[in-house]
Amino acid sequence: MLTPHSDDWDRHWREYSASAEENPAQLYRQRLIASHLGLDVAAHHLGATPQVLDIGSGSGDMVQQLRRRFPTSRLLGVELSESGVELARRKVPDAAFVQQDLLSDAAPPVAFRGWATHAVCSEVLEHVDEPAKLLWNARAYLRPGCRMVVTVPGGPRSAFDRHIGHRRHYGIDDLGGLLAQAGLEVETVTGAGFPFFNLYRLVVVARGRRLVDDVAASPDGQPATGAARLVMRAFGLSFRLNLDSSRLGYQIVAVAREPS
Repeated sequence: MLTPHSDDWDRHWREYSASAEENPAQLYRQRLIASHLGLDVAAHHLGATPQVLDIGSGSGDMVQQLRRRFPTSRLLGVELSESGVELARRKVPDAAFVQQDLLSDAAPPVAFRGWATHAVCSEVLEHVDEPAKLLWNARAYLRPGCRMVVTVPGGPRSAFDRHIGHRRHYGIDDLGGLLAQAGLEVETVTGAGFPFFNLYRLVVVARGRRLVDDVAASPDGQPATGAARLVMRAFGLSFRLNLDSSRLGYQIVAVAREPS
């Protein structure tokens, strides 16, 4: 994820990459994003290969899922941290990854200017002090008409959220206003994940600082106990019953476009 330099994202991805891969909340988001991107429809109607940008690609989990779901697409990740880019390149060697701070004024590599027909920005904006600037700079990678799916957390922040640098959580209107401020055309903004994603998030909040200690105590970044892993799997199964569009959902999802 792309953040100000005060956050140590090289260390973050070294320590938490393994746990992120198995997080039921992340797996739920990946399914939501894939459904909103519309890549199958694009490939059928446009007769062209979709080119998908992941803004704040972290250690490559989203790009890896997109490769599995849409094997003919071209994929690009833009990420601040060196360790994240290294991990991502190992996971998806046939994708491209660019290490860049989107809060700076650096231009994209020439080959990727106006490149993306589709884009994802998932669980990034809550980490930055200037999210509109990040989105504005990321637009240099977008082709006119590019379809972008954005996710941010809603609901209360937990101790773990603060530990990994969440500046704030969003409401539906907050995210819509932010996307418009960044110059994007907003199509839809909704909540998702009611009721079981919400319940999962409330369990994380209730766990408090103990969750930070649990993860720190585990050498591979996974939940420290077998019981915790069983709870994670149970939530993963229950997430199949979530409402994917509900103002009550704690997962906020938007679809926007680069103006044409």
